[in-house]
Amino acid sequence: MNSPFVLPRLYPILDTAALERRGGGLLSAARALLAGGAKILQIRHKAHWSRGLFAEAEATARLCREHGAIPMVNDRADIAMLLDAGLHVGQDDLPAADARKLIGGHRLLGLSTHNADQIAEAVMQPVDYIAIGPLFATASKENPDPVVGTERFREWRGKIGMPVVAIGGITRRNALEALDAGADSLAVIGDLLPDECCESKLRERVEEWHRVLNRQI
Repeated sequence: MNSPFVLPRLYPILDTAALERRGGGLLSAARALLAGGAKILQIRHKAHWSRGLFAEAEATARLCREHGAIPMVNDRADIAMLLDAGLHVGQDDLPAADARKLIGGHRLLGLSTHNADQIAEAVMQPVDYIAIGPLFATASKENPDPVVGTERFREWRGKIGMPVVAIGGITRRNALEALDAGADSLAVIGDLLPDECCESKLRERVEEWHRVLNRQI
């Protein structure tokens, strides 16, 4: 993108494995979250991309655009390009500079960081936002990095001149604490999903998230 922009406060991440465990599907979940007001959605799929999943992701990206929301893809630059979506990469993925060459300057690019050294490197990269985490203890990763905590997050955030996303263990109960620490946007995975992942419950959950975040305004 290479231009200033404002990230939505809520950054929902639709993790296909988490959805499957709770009986939800990618497209139906996206439909519910967008109806509830989500303005950015990241598709996170760590396994094989089947034709069926790609078709669902394609429909999800199209639905995002119809709702004026930004579609994002985790890890996979090729999928992001095919979907005309933004891309989020981690420390073990394609380097951000190479990812930018592939996706071009008009698509959103984010980069995950977990410590001061990674942040110092990230601010020199052609990215639009930097994610820092895990801010709190998280169960969304098999081998998570050490918890950052709000004190270090606040210190590191002060050295970054672009939007910062907090990720890791963020729930409705600690969301305002994360914003107070300087986060521009909160990436949410687990606490986004109710026990029953039907569309009505998902929409209620994202609407509840927006009510929580609006308390700080």
